[in-house]
Amino acid sequence: QVQLVESGGGLVQAGGSLTLSCEASDNVVRIHTMAWYRRPPGQQRELVAKLANTNGPTYAPGLEGRFSITKDSAKKTLYLHMTNLNPGDSGAYSCNIFATTTTNEYLRSYWGQGTQVTVSS
Repeated sequence: QVQLVESGGGLVQAGGSLTLSCEASDNVVRIHTMAWYRRPPGQQRELVAKLANTNGPTYAPGLEGRFSITKDSAKKTLYLHMTNLNPGDSGAYSCNIFATTTTNEYLRSYWGQGTQVTVSS
């Protein structure tokens, strides 16, 4: 069973910063793509940023410059550094990976449980 453990969410004032982390379990062998999504209150889930092995990072429109996606491959950990946050950035943030595991050699999509980010005005 793949586990993605997210952390770093919380309550922050507008203009503040947060860094989210997503650590994959040891049974993950090869990660092809890692991404952060968010679900604002009452809205559908949307892509925030993506990082693939073959490409540089990509961001949702308007987020590049405030958000930065990075990874530590040795730790199988994905990060999302968020700065100058505003109330519109509030939502449940989840990480997603396409990866192979010790029991499945084919790439599959896996999701974390999510971490809540609330930005107060």
